[in-house]
Amino acid sequence: MTRDPAHLLPSAEPVQLIDVHGKAVERERVRMPEAVDLVRAYGALVLGRRFNEQAYALVRQGRLAVYPSSAGQEACQIAAAQVLDTGDWLFPTYRDAVAVVARGVDPVEALALFRGDWHCGYDPYRHRVAPQATPLATQLLHAVGVAHAARLRHEPTVVLALCGDGATSEGDFAEALNFAAVFAAPVVFLVQNNEYAISVPLARQTAAPSLAHKGIGFGMPGERVDGNDAAALLAVLGSAVARARAGEGPQLVEAHTYRMQAHTNADDDGRYRSAAEVDAWVSRDPLTRLAAYLRAAGSLDDAAQVAFDTEAERVAAAVRASTAPKPDASLMFAHVFAEPTPQLREQAALVRDELSREVDV
Repeated sequence: MTRDPAHLLPSAEPVQLIDVHGKAVERERVRMPEAVDLVRAYGALVLGRRFNEQAYALVRQGRLAVYPSSAGQEACQIAAAQVLDTGDWLFPTYRDAVAVVARGVDPVEALALFRGDWHCGYDPYRHRVAPQATPLATQLLHAVGVAHAARLRHEPTVVLALCGDGATSEGDFAEALNFAAVFAAPVVFLVQNNEYAISVPLARQTAAPSLAHKGIGFGMPGERVDGNDAAALLAVLGSAVARARAGEGPQLVEAHTYRMQAHTNADDDGRYRSAAEVDAWVSRDPLTRLAAYLRAAGSLDDAAQVAFDTEAERVAAAVRASTAPKPDASLMFAHVFAEPTPQLREQAALVRDELSREVDV
């Protein structure tokens, strides 16, 4: 062992700084973030929730092909974006559009992927946000590569890679953690444990005490945090990013949260979970929790709430008013190989044939 095993163990209970009633919780060695940072996070949460609602509505209108809502787990994504510096990188999944927007990407551009376009819709290099990854865990390897390259170049860059609980069952997850730990890559892995990998509950995915414990086998410290507590997320992720930047290597953080809506608009979540189970998480909503704390602390008043709501509605209106040409399906095949392979030509022909049979309603 190259590390003290005790240093690798996550806390017995998820770190929490604000309880479900909006009351401060004393936590040894974990400080409450500054009020200005909490207010900033709350404003982003209000916008993120409204963005989720508007995107889901666009699916019902047929203007988006699909949208994996992050309603209920927005605090994870807002905190992930907020703890990074401008020169850092964020590697999101398909469910992390709120994090992408919080990082500065135009909300309209962030939805290009869900219209069925062949590209992510935004410039990853401008925003330091990788394309949202649909295949589970593949982005983790890319994130480690960017972090390792930054270390070799002696750059102060830190990479934060997002994934869900389902991704921890993939081989790419294990490979990414192992490489990051061996080479002390400045990367933070944030697992948003929302209890389900589509319809598969966590108990059918792992027998580990927690997902944060998975870091131990790779020599990587783990931590658990209340994923619906924005304050705790800012504190835990902020510390992990600071340690990575200081050359202390990677960390695995498990955020305990819950997906309040179906996996996507094509999913019937009533087949695998009860309405009572979902209702039990309503009181843990990250927005109402943080709002209650900020109001009690005198950091949020009616004027500020109106300002946040107004900005959220402005963004929702811009998303509603946006128009985009129908994606050209042929472009999916145009930039894969310099010389298309026989298999690629066959697939392109199949798509052309299927599209030719479509009848506009």
